[in-house]
Amino acid sequence: MVQSRDRPKLSEVMADNNNVNVAIIFGVTGLVGRELAKKLISKKSKWKKIYGIARNPEIIPIKDSSSSNYHFISCDLLDPVETKQKLSVLHDVTHMFWITWASQFPLDSPECCEQNKAMMSNALSVILPKAKSLKHFSLQTGMSHYVPPVNGRTVLFDEEWPRAANCYNFYYVLEDLLQETLVGSKVTWSVHRPGLLLGSSHRTLFNFIGSLCVYGAVCKHLNLPFVFGGSRMCWEESYMDASDARLVAELQLWAAMDDDGICSTDGQAFNSINGSNFTWKQIWPSLAKKFGVTVPEEEEDMFSEDFWFTSAMRDKKKVWEEIVMKENLIQTKMEDLANWQFMDILFRYPVKLLGSRAKVDRLGFTMRCKTLDSILYWIDIMRDEKFIP
Repeated sequence: MVQSRDRPKLSEVMADNNNVNVAIIFGVTGLVGRELAKKLISKKSKWKKIYGIARNPEIIPIKDSSSSNYHFISCDLLDPVETKQKLSVLHDVTHMFWITWASQFPLDSPECCEQNKAMMSNALSVILPKAKSLKHFSLQTGMSHYVPPVNGRTVLFDEEWPRAANCYNFYYVLEDLLQETLVGSKVTWSVHRPGLLLGSSHRTLFNFIGSLCVYGAVCKHLNLPFVFGGSRMCWEESYMDASDARLVAELQLWAAMDDDGICSTDGQAFNSINGSNFTWKQIWPSLAKKFGVTVPEEEEDMFSEDFWFTSAMRDKKKVWEEIVMKENLIQTKMEDLANWQFMDILFRYPVKLLGSRAKVDRLGFTMRCKTLDSILYWIDIMRDEKFIP
């Protein structure tokens, strides 16, 4: 259940700002990008324009007949010439939201760091000289910023946890680039670190909701048991935070609109997490009920260390095509929505990666989400958008 937050309310902070706001969202077709765009579109009185940037538009456009303040721009940010050609005319931007990344190379590789730095550098070099009214840059990274202690003890990572030494992490590279670029300028900035993102998309590499929904649909179609395949620790213990895309978008807006320094968000990093611990063992039966699938009578039969999604779903692509046809869904391939390798890694994650919300709570952002409620909500959204039955 989503709980409303207390002071300072975003609407009140925004009401104090009489200036015209123009947002540019890099990665607008992703889980948080879509949600952020929808929030801004709904606030026409405060946001004159919203530019949405991505290489390819969504199957279901964000813009509707009433959203004349939204403008989608297809742009390959890795191409400096194209980036300059398409973005240099955007002189009116006041707020930048960076929610995109390049995924062609392994996340812990120098090539990944180089590509992501190039993307942001291309965008900044074009926007900064032109956008004289730019106020804030919001950077989204993730909880993989943190590296657990070698002794294996459980900790709640706060935003001041030291970086890992001698490793490649493009989150570090982007934070350093942002700080170096904006030092001495009037532009404020913030960094946001979500955990397991929960939202609706057909084009997100680490799309947990899409993967879960396809798995549930296949199990129901073939009358297969809805099994959790992973390690016992990941089944029985809290080991990872979840982040509802609505909460992450709201937190970014909350920080970006702190023009008067109400909460001292400038140059700050924030754990963007739901704030409630959960275990898959607790919520798996509720997910099975939501999908209308077979639930094993014995609790132990719901869990299997020998079950691997990559193996179980490898030959189910034709089954998904049958489901799409039978249920008259939007045409997608299984791999558009589901990433089975990601599911196997997620449910066998070797260490606990849990964050602290003390900082955002102390500064007045108190929106929280129960993870089960978030998952059920986004399953309904996937159904409403006709991606799943």
